[in-house]
Amino acid sequence: MYHIVVALPMLLAMVEGPDRLPAYMLLYYIVFLSRCVPALPMLLAIVEGPDRHPADEGSQEVLRGKLCLLEADSAEVNALFTELSARLVTINSEENVIFVAFKTFEEIWKFTTYYTMGFLGQCMENLLLDQDFWLSSMDQKNVGIEISIQEDTLNLMYKGILMQEGNSLTLYSFLKCCYGSQGNMDAHQQAELKRKIEEILQEGKEKVPCATVMTNGTLEDHSESSKTTLPSGPHFTVHPVEEGTTTNQEKLLPFLSFLGGSDYKPDFGTLYGQTPELLLATFNGHSDDIDELVAYLGIARETARKKRLHWSQSRLCLLLGKLCAGSSKFSQARVYFEEALSIPREGFTDMLMLANIYVNLAGIYLMQQNTEKYFALSERIAALLMGIPDCVSTVEKDSEVLKFILKKAVLAHNKMAEARACFLLAKLHWRRGEGADAVPFLERLLVLSAEPAGVQSVRPSHGYLSLGRLYSQLSLPHLCVSSARRATMHPSARLADCLNGMGLVLENTARLYGIRKQEDTIPAQVALYLSRSLSFTGELAGVGGNGDHTLSQALTLCLSQLFQKHGKLGRAVRSMHTLIDNHCASSSSSGATSSPERISALVWLAWLHICDSQPEVSLDVLDSVLASMPEHCTTPQEGLVHNMRGVALRCMGDLRRAAESYQAAIYVANWAVAQGNLGLLCLKAGAKGLAERHLTEAVELFSELGGEEHEVNFITVLLELGQHCVNQRLLERGKIYFEWALLMAIKSNHLDSQLSATRRLCHLYGAVCSDEAQCIIYKEHQLAILATRGDRGQEGEVLETISQLYLSLGTERCVRSALDYTKRSLGIFIDLGRKEKEAYAWLQAGKIYQMLGQTELVDLYVQVAQDVGLSTGDTHFILQLLEAAGDVFFNLNQEREKAVCFYRDRALPIAVRTSSTEARLRLSNKLVELLLQLKLYGEAVEFAQAALDISVTLGNRLNERVAFHRLATLYHCLGQFELAEHYYLKTLSLCPTPLEFDEETLYYVRVYQTLGDIIFYDLKDPYDAAGYYHLALAAAMDLGNKKSQLQLCTRLATIYHNFLVDRELSLFFYQKARAFASDLNHLLAAFPSLCGPTHPKPSQLG
Repeated sequence: MYHIVVALPMLLAMVEGPDRLPAYMLLYYIVFLSRCVPALPMLLAIVEGPDRHPADEGSQEVLRGKLCLLEADSAEVNALFTELSARLVTINSEENVIFVAFKTFEEIWKFTTYYTMGFLGQCMENLLLDQDFWLSSMDQKNVGIEISIQEDTLNLMYKGILMQEGNSLTLYSFLKCCYGSQGNMDAHQQAELKRKIEEILQEGKEKVPCATVMTNGTLEDHSESSKTTLPSGPHFTVHPVEEGTTTNQEKLLPFLSFLGGSDYKPDFGTLYGQTPELLLATFNGHSDDIDELVAYLGIARETARKKRLHWSQSRLCLLLGKLCAGSSKFSQARVYFEEALSIPREGFTDMLMLANIYVNLAGIYLMQQNTEKYFALSERIAALLMGIPDCVSTVEKDSEVLKFILKKAVLAHNKMAEARACFLLAKLHWRRGEGADAVPFLERLLVLSAEPAGVQSVRPSHGYLSLGRLYSQLSLPHLCVSSARRATMHPSARLADCLNGMGLVLENTARLYGIRKQEDTIPAQVALYLSRSLSFTGELAGVGGNGDHTLSQALTLCLSQLFQKHGKLGRAVRSMHTLIDNHCASSSSSGATSSPERISALVWLAWLHICDSQPEVSLDVLDSVLASMPEHCTTPQEGLVHNMRGVALRCMGDLRRAAESYQAAIYVANWAVAQGNLGLLCLKAGAKGLAERHLTEAVELFSELGGEEHEVNFITVLLELGQHCVNQRLLERGKIYFEWALLMAIKSNHLDSQLSATRRLCHLYGAVCSDEAQCIIYKEHQLAILATRGDRGQEGEVLETISQLYLSLGTERCVRSALDYTKRSLGIFIDLGRKEKEAYAWLQAGKIYQMLGQTELVDLYVQVAQDVGLSTGDTHFILQLLEAAGDVFFNLNQEREKAVCFYRDRALPIAVRTSSTEARLRLSNKLVELLLQLKLYGEAVEFAQAALDISVTLGNRLNERVAFHRLATLYHCLGQFELAEHYYLKTLSLCPTPLEFDEETLYYVRVYQTLGDIIFYDLKDPYDAAGYYHLALAAAMDLGNKKSQLQLCTRLATIYHNFLVDRELSLFFYQKARAFASDLNHLLAAFPSLCGPTHPKPSQLG
């Protein structure tokens, strides 16, 4: 992985120093290269271990799958990179690369800073990895996402953006303020500056006890300390005095005495920090005229000068200078400030006064454009600020001096001075409440402190925590959580840092995950903070007795519940055992065995054992808790224990004892939960009436309760009672309970309960009382819930179901809606890489286009489905898909011959190769049917014979009979009448006897009539034909089918009259035919609607 070391000093080195480039070469270099770097590639990889080696290929494949999802829906990743001051260009999931671009120098500078601080990888983990990752990573140390960026590419983008913005020219104007000796310092000057700064720092430590130098402090510490050194100051009275009189000296003596002394006093800080307006309010007895106050202080100054009260004179000059500057009398103010500096003194220990004089005088020099004196004085201010952090209050209204210090430190490559300047600027903006302005300086300070031999002006864990708070205020949730994580995991972290970091994560959960995870009020990331916090209390390592027991129990319970929520039951049980062994054991030895905290911990442990399929262990725990309670105890905790015992016993299958425990819980507390559990137990035991009574009582009790903590149990009872009603065919009641449960779940915003209720309603309207429209409504709601949860796999499947429901409605509008839902599911399956689902979705879309009559698109969608199916390499699936593709064309009214290719040339060879007998039989039957309709009788015989052979092998009599019938039909069409007669007779021989259904008798009628037609018309054998017609007539008479009897009697009358010359039989069948014709005429006259293309009109009969 590359490490980025590109910063402002490197850019300055291109135009400064012995190796600087000529200006025209620099411009050419920037312009040429900036056009070649449109985007920056970020290579992502899952790494593990202390050496951060790439993880196994399976982990990398998971990462690719996540990136593939972001390719289709990039809203979240766009929001993240906007937060990181970058712009998403594209995502290449195959290569695990994300391309980003920048438009301004500020954007690329911020992005580089985040990368250097290690925030990029952590932000991508928050975006890409599931919640379970955070729990799994607790076992696997140093597992996460690592970002690799090419340093050369980033450097070129730096230069290109500088050229586009014109900052390469602005750079020189920046250097003007540091020109000459400030800008080009040789090694001797740098060493001398460093020596002077160190001397000043040392002097400040020795001489100024009130302004301690904190090299490992906090922003809040300084802010609070400065506030404590500026209490509400004293107030003075202005007396009318005359210059040069003795009375004047006596009246001014207390004031001058207050201002005397070389040491700093807290009251002086108030005077130094006041504006001219506040100074006016400090002095009473004047007419709010600043000139009157200036005159009074001028007399006091002159008196102090004559009495050689040097410290009083200096402080009066400072006050006079501030008042004059407030009246825009800058020249007079400059005279006072310079006088304050020129007064001879044996030493200068009031550093805050000196800093105030310097800052005010520097401001006047800058206003009067006296740059030489301004820079000279700025050096002194810089030394003071670098040595004494509390002096930063003197530049609170103007941070230019601190920025000047920062520029000099950058140019001198002095990382210690740069870190100090960044700390002071961050502290200054923090004091002002300018969080956004403090962020870049605090970021740079943390970057410098992380470098080898970096100077820590602030404790890193506290610095990251402060930065996280600022990010939270600026609505940058990913950066906030990353900062909190760095703060918690840093070696300098303390317990308070871990707890505060956890607070930041919880505050930003909603913004970090949005609506998609709205139910996860406690994200899995919190496990890291809980575990780290427990390590400080000594509980995680099994060291007990020294930490805060209450805090440890709360942290352990939260951690255990988090493990349980995400299915890590073993870890949840171990954490609770650690808590009980370390803390509850001491309580037990002191006799407090039944404390509420211990009981709560043991009951939760028992529940975990039940969830972990260990009801016996849970029962032992609960029995021990019950035994430790006083006799005849009727507290709610006893009811809770009895209820839990009932749950454990029910899991063990001991329904009788479970019912006793539930009844005991009801007797103690009459809990709705116990009533509900007893109702569910009765359902399991088959006592439906008793179950309904207890469940109804539970519903009544739940309805009277307030608060959200009972809503999930209430919803569960409603769903079970509703299902019971549905099973009893009380559909309306069941529907009411289901809808009630759904409304409760929507009100409580509990997505799992909403999903359960919606699924019950979908099943009710889909399978129990069919109502496609209602089913679609609830499926749509289910779809919205799944989209909110981010469960795209189930979302795609629900889209498939909704598409089928719309197809079942049959209207053109519904068919088009089905197409839309199919395409949406197709997009999801493509994103998820679920090839089988994707192939069927392509096929379904083609089928719907066929229903809409857009046959030109059917070929395209079927071909894509085939290509996707072949890419899976699953032979069984490919066989099923090819058969389904053939079915699409088989069901077309036109171009049905295209199905032959799929059945015969593609699917059937695979079925033969894989010895899939059932598939061969299906395909052979479909080919026979299709070829028969296409009148390709010769080709169809082969597949009909194959179907017959397979049916015989399988012993499937029905398929065997169908195969014989089709062979007979084919040979009939081919003119091979003897074979046709043979196979028809084989078909009839396989029919069941005796006949059970009218359809079977009708089949006999048609087959015997067909045989008679073959013998009579094709083989010209009227005698045998008459035999088959007699058999057909017998079956028709048994069926009572007069139409068939009419046809058969007519045929027999004709044969006996013309061929067999039996006039008696001929007359008999003729009269029978006349009777059937008369009956049919009367019937059709009564029901004329029956006269259609398949029914002759009455006039046509007889």
